[in-house]
Amino acid sequence: MLVQDGLPTPARYHAMGVIILGIALSVLDGTIVNLALPGIARDLHVTAPQTVWVVNAYQVATLGLLLPCAALGDQIGYRRVYLWGLSLFTLASLGCVMANSLAGLVAARALQGLGAAGIMAVNGALVRLIYPRKLFGRGVAINSMVVAFASVAGPTVAAAILSIAPWPWLFALNVPLGVVVLILGRSSLPVNAPRHGEPIRIAPLDVLLNALMFGLVFLGADALGTRVAAGGGAAEAAGPVIMLLVGLAIGVFYVRRQLQLEKCQATPVFPLDLLRIPVFALSMCTSVGAFAAQMLAYIALPFLLLDTYGLSHLKTGALITAWPVAIVVVAPIVGRLIGRIPDGLLGGIGLGLLACGLALLAALPAQPSDLAIASRMALCGAGFAVFQSPNNHTILTSAPAHRSGGASGMLGTARLTGQTLGAVLLAIIFTVVDAHGGRGPVLALALAAGFAATAGLFSSLRLRHAPVHANL
Repeated sequence: MLVQDGLPTPARYHAMGVIILGIALSVLDGTIVNLALPGIARDLHVTAPQTVWVVNAYQVATLGLLLPCAALGDQIGYRRVYLWGLSLFTLASLGCVMANSLAGLVAARALQGLGAAGIMAVNGALVRLIYPRKLFGRGVAINSMVVAFASVAGPTVAAAILSIAPWPWLFALNVPLGVVVLILGRSSLPVNAPRHGEPIRIAPLDVLLNALMFGLVFLGADALGTRVAAGGGAAEAAGPVIMLLVGLAIGVFYVRRQLQLEKCQATPVFPLDLLRIPVFALSMCTSVGAFAAQMLAYIALPFLLLDTYGLSHLKTGALITAWPVAIVVVAPIVGRLIGRIPDGLLGGIGLGLLACGLALLAALPAQPSDLAIASRMALCGAGFAVFQSPNNHTILTSAPAHRSGGASGMLGTARLTGQTLGAVLLAIIFTVVDAHGGRGPVLALALAAGFAATAGLFSSLRLRHAPVHANL
């Protein structure tokens, strides 16, 4: 179905249902397996450190291939890339269920990550096609709400499944759901107009360089954080540092190669053209800072509540749930404000609320009440919801319509980059300050508040650069 200004109802609802289910599955699978790692190690007869590759394989494949998949969507159509990604994700989930060795499971997870990259890369671009211009803000708000909720719901969903079934069921449920979404998607997702103008050159070397750049930086940063957290010396940190430096060196070569492609009137895989748009670049900085703050807080909070305050796992989970619940409540309201209030102002207000909530969590008294904790969590969730939808709206609408894929790919790239940065910084903090004594989590929350405030500053700076919506 080729569309010019959104889909009519009820076709819009059908298409958005596919988008919601697809992005929820792909984002959830980034964290859902964490609680199952001890069981995987036991069943596959491997060590606990080796099972980390079950997580890393998915993350590296997704992060490394988001931008190539986004560029491919701009070239051959977002619907086609989305359905291919969903098909591969579903087949790879079946491979995870059938895996009887760590190598097989890691390989299946890497393929799953590649499929997830196809889904995430064009997700926002498809929302831009599904909703008419006047309602696009609501579509972004719904999409942002699902991503934000799924980003933090993985452990809760995993706990529910693992309480009644073994770990392969974490992947088995993806198979029937994936098939259903695939069938619905074939009939309901819109088709974007054929691309005209300069070509997008997707050379195998560019894909390889993109994957190596993101992969080596991710793995190097993750390994460095792990070594530091374990109290390793300079010798043990040498390998991760070398990996990081090699990744950065490849990145320099890769970006210079992309600049040469631009001189040949070809749109590069790495969207340098979009990063030259001031409001787009500021929105990317806003997103990275906000997701770094979110990850710092979400890993530090269990240490604070369980170890420092001695709460039970059940109560800790219930109190933390106030954060995603606030996102679900506030995000639809914010969606109706998009277009009426400048995105930069909404983002600045939201991140200000997030920074206040994080600072208040860091300043909790020695014996806080449940209401005191839950209200601060809700403030963080509400602030995050006020920030995310307008920020994503600006990223998507500040890009020309024919570069919606590139802009959509950068959404996922910013989120994963920020989350990786937050996790690495937390590992370093817990090395310097004891994670179980209370000071470590408090310092992490204070740093998270600083990241949120800085991201709010970037968001406010966008008020000086009004995005061009004529191409929406």
